[in-house]
Amino acid sequence: MARVFTREEFYNLVWEKPLTQLAKEFALSDVALHKICKKHNIPHPPVGWWAKKAAGKAVRRAILPKTRAGTPDKVTIAAGEVRAESDLIATARENARLAVTTVDESSEGIADPIVDRTLAQLRKGKPSKTDGLVSIEGLNVIQAKVAPSSVDRLALALKRLVAATTALGIRIERGEKGAVFLCDGETVGFSIAETIRREKHVSTAKELAEEEARQKRLERRWRNPARWDDDDVGFNWNLPPEWDYHPTGQIAFELEHKYLLGTSPRRLFKDAKIQRLENMASDIAVGIAVMAAALKDDRLKREEQERQREEARRQRELLLRQKHIAERRNAALDEVLEEVAALDRLRRLVTGLQSQPIDGAGERVGKFLELAERRLRTREIALSAEGLEKRFMEGKLFGEDDDHDFKAPYSYY
Repeated sequence: MARVFTREEFYNLVWEKPLTQLAKEFALSDVALHKICKKHNIPHPPVGWWAKKAAGKAVRRAILPKTRAGTPDKVTIAAGEVRAESDLIATARENARLAVTTVDESSEGIADPIVDRTLAQLRKGKPSKTDGLVSIEGLNVIQAKVAPSSVDRLALALKRLVAATTALGIRIERGEKGAVFLCDGETVGFSIAETIRREKHVSTAKELAEEEARQKRLERRWRNPARWDDDDVGFNWNLPPEWDYHPTGQIAFELEHKYLLGTSPRRLFKDAKIQRLENMASDIAVGIAVMAAALKDDRLKREEQERQREEARRQRELLLRQKHIAERRNAALDEVLEEVAALDRLRRLVTGLQSQPIDGAGERVGKFLELAERRLRTREIALSAEGLEKRFMEGKLFGEDDDHDFKAPYSYY
């Protein structure tokens, strides 16, 4: 719950305790506390002042100057939280708490078209017969469910909240399903609901009489089953409810639930024995700013995770592609080596036959030699540098197009 001090009270506070100690009590940093003092024109002890005082030396307080024009005469310190947070969220929380120090928790607040539209619909809406609450929702209103008797208090709470969020640069706008807060480029959804109390139903005299009459009719029908027909309503009469539900007058403000990586900011702000929703504007405004920062932090984390997954996928695909290229190149080399070996055998065959007298061998050997010579010339051309270049170009080998027929497995996408 936010704590509100007058300038004089806060001035006395910073001169009664070191700022480092006071910062821990407020769950703030020393820097933030210095900024609050500067923002409200409140002097604080200089460096070495507390050491001199501890040593028994004479020290003097700086005089509290008068309030400057436009400076509020109250200092609001929103409730702090001690939890593990990313730097982005922690910075947003501290900056928001610093900004709301100028918010007057006791003011009438600021009017807003969406708030006014919401309140108007709540005032003219009909309460539910089940729980006595008026429920509204829509693009241009705040999703709310409260009893008619709570609307006036809700009006004060919402107007004060508008004042607090305005101080933080947060706007309430129309969303896809209902009113939302826009903060630092993030959309924060929210709703308002009044809690209900369940009580065991106590039958009225009229209900008791109706139940007695129903039992008598059932008894008559059981005594004469032949009279039963499709129009019989013995078992369909409206029976008294088992429970009654009543509005409690306790209102809850809840931020839209979203699963966030590594963090779980406060989402619920509600009436309690001491705190009341209309006095929690600063805390809620800070909560909205923190939620927006958490959404941004979550988005950045998910984007980084996706980038890492994509990079890992790219590296796996690169390895597969390199393996595919190496296999094709090695297969081409093996094929050329086999052809060279065959060429060498063919060359030795032709040379051997050419060294022998063909005339005595017959016509058939001559034709065989002609074929072998043609084959030798063809293979020598094919295995020359020019021939290999042509082959590798047609086969898309040993160049930038080595991977032309590569297809990554589906599981790598």
